Amino acid sequence: MTPRSRKLSTIAKAELKTGDKMQDYPDYYRVLRRSDGDATALSSFQGKQPVVLFFYPKQGTPGCTKEACAFRDEYSRFTDMGAAVFGISSDSPEENAAWAKANNLPFPLLTDSNSILRKSFGIKADFLGLLPGRQTYVIDKSGKVVCTFNDQLNAEKHVSEALNALKAAN
Repeated sequence: MTPRSRKLSTIAKAELKTGDKMQDYPDYYRVLRRSDGDATALSSFQGKQPVVLFFYPKQGTPGCTKEACAFRDEYSRFTDMGAAVFGISSDSPEENAAWAKANNLPFPLLTDSNSILRKSFGIKADFLGLLPGRQTYVIDKSGKVVCTFNDQLNAEKHVSEALNALKAAN
């Protein structure tokens, strides 16, 4: 009897921290579906421009809407510094597209199916594990994480933290 070969899917749960190189995280190369119908791999920005990536729990909720609209309101400041901005959740591209349209969001929203990136980046759930964590990362042009910020209750502060990190990195 020959042993069956089985391909196991495992997710590394190493917490992504300031100073980490994204190249060390295999899911950095994962292609994600976007709310505008395209697809993106975060790694495609390496060597070209910094990336601001904000994970939000669920589109359409008050805290997530506040956060996304705060990024929208400061979007030109991010683009003036050369950054690409993406919101990311496990919501479907269709749900994200409708929410982006309703809130006039100028940046794409990415779908993290099955929360694979959330898990591989080690983003902790909040409120006794009931709510996916709210986490923002700023990744510089070289692919190095220059900021991580987690605050479930102060959604709008994610914007100022990301802007400060971009200023410091430039």
